Amino acid sequence: MEETQDSSSSKPKTTDENSRLWIEQYFNHKCCITFLTGCYSCQWQYREWEKTELGSCCCSRKEQFFYMCLVIAFILSALFLFVWVETSNEYNGFDWVVYLGTGCWFFWSILVLSAAGIMVAYTTLLLLLGFLLLWERIELNLHTSHKVFIFLVIILCSFLLGILSHFWKDKWLIAGLSLQIFAPFVHLSLITVMIIISWPLSICMARLESEVKVRRYRMADYEQEIQERCNVFQRLRALQIAAGLSFLIILLCLYLMPLGIYSPCILKKENLGPKPTLFGHRGAPMLAPENTMMSFEKAVELNVSGLETDIYLSFDSVPFLMHDYDLTRTTNIKEVLPSAAGNHTSNFNWTFLSTLNAGKWFLKHKPFFGMKPLSEADKRRAGNQSIPQLSELLALAKREQKIVIFDLFGPRPGHPLRNTFVRRVVKVILDSKIEQHLIFWLPGFDRDYVRFMAPGFQHVGRLWSIKELTKHNITIVNVDYKRLFYTGLRDYKSAKIYIHVYVINEPWLFSLAWCSSINSVTTDNIELLNQLSRPLFFMTPGFYMFMWLFLDVASAVIIGFVFCYNWIKEIKRERWLEAAASSGLLHSKTITDITENNDASQQKPEVAPKSANLAPENMIELQKKEPTTENV
Repeated sequence: MEETQDSSSSKPKTTDENSRLWIEQYFNHKCCITFLTGCYSCQWQYREWEKTELGSCCCSRKEQFFYMCLVIAFILSALFLFVWVETSNEYNGFDWVVYLGTGCWFFWSILVLSAAGIMVAYTTLLLLLGFLLLWERIELNLHTSHKVFIFLVIILCSFLLGILSHFWKDKWLIAGLSLQIFAPFVHLSLITVMIIISWPLSICMARLESEVKVRRYRMADYEQEIQERCNVFQRLRALQIAAGLSFLIILLCLYLMPLGIYSPCILKKENLGPKPTLFGHRGAPMLAPENTMMSFEKAVELNVSGLETDIYLSFDSVPFLMHDYDLTRTTNIKEVLPSAAGNHTSNFNWTFLSTLNAGKWFLKHKPFFGMKPLSEADKRRAGNQSIPQLSELLALAKREQKIVIFDLFGPRPGHPLRNTFVRRVVKVILDSKIEQHLIFWLPGFDRDYVRFMAPGFQHVGRLWSIKELTKHNITIVNVDYKRLFYTGLRDYKSAKIYIHVYVINEPWLFSLAWCSSINSVTTDNIELLNQLSRPLFFMTPGFYMFMWLFLDVASAVIIGFVFCYNWIKEIKRERWLEAAASSGLLHSKTITDITENNDASQQKPEVAPKSANLAPENMIELQKKEPTTENV
């Protein structure tokens, strides 16, 4: 009976042993090293890698050069990804510009974003693999294919950043705006990252200190190597100082970073202005075809304060709503009259323009990425839209009491209204009987005539000086949102100037405008911005100061504990080795071998024993494995 119980109890042990052996076979240190070298060097067969000594060069000059190129590729790709992510507000405009050049509508901006993300992920992975190999003290040997891809990443990112700097310099202003609102949160996140980095850094510095002590211990047996070892000591100390001092300087800079941070969204609740009112950019272009009556009606349903549009005049003097200088993107002119598809918008008569379909393109090519699907009723309605006249929009604005602001494009040479187009538009507005204060008059041409004929129009200026605005009796400015970086907006607010900003679609940009006390914004994304009840990333100065001081103190304590823990752990191992050596059980060379072994922690107890208290079985085992100093 007892034998049966013993045999039955031995079965699970055998099963446990088999599973443990299986785990050790497939998930061990050799497997990890093979994976690292395979991904980094494309060498998938395991072999005993010769480990470099601490204080010596980790790889050849050639590999050091390519690792620096890898770092440069990572920095450039990360910089481009940051700039491109922050310019997401401009994606629709970028796609439109590429469409004008290629004639093909596609979400090119998302394609560029995906490419940038892949480059950052690729370079980050290689950096991580290289760091882990250095941690294992294995000499780096980057594969040729990786070297080629790294140079391609450097060339491509340099080219793209050069294009941005040359053709879209204002994109760097967007990066500046993002730093204004994200800087407090980046500061708090970077301190958390420094806490994480402190763990491997403290282990590395403790190992360097241990290496110095062990090499000094070995010098007693190898007096002839003293001069060579002194050079090694200097390199080890230099590594310690460089790593520790750099970490300390960066940490101190992060601790003091809030002293140089300015964010409009750090202010007292009572100083937060009212939510900016919304103007529909060409109506509601995410819900209906732009510059159609359906689009403007959708915007009115979402309770916007104003409607923004663009006006051209037909060859027979009818003002109509259209943004592009030709009709190819938003109408079916290629199907109706292909030979005239590239002609200027103002060269057509209204009788022809009124027959074009202005909605089918919206169903075929979505203008915005991530748009909500339309209902069947809205699809049928959008597919039947036509180009509207200005008078139709004015009738809607009059009925719903909405402000109208527009860009007025002058006709080309040879047009009957080449010099009198402003007067024609003013006449159409006055004939609509709309209240004059609902018109935000933006065109700068022939203002004196407009003031004389329609004294109730609210005239809107550009980014002019206060003196010039006062001279022309203008109290409203229409400013590109990228000019929020321009400090002159503070002068406008102090002078009680009404500030209208265009075009804002991203919630973080709208939050920045809200915190900056902007009065109104033009947007494509009416639904999303309507849902914001308070600015994103808003915090009071007291709360931010509390978070700043709390995180600084907490991080200092945690980092100090991490360094002390790993330092004491290394000291315990040194004492254990010294105790074993003093008892004659370990040779000094073996101490170095154990120190350099990554699994040395498995060979020592948690608490450093005294030489007299070493376990007898350990003594016998050590004597078998290692000759004493006297035997040597």
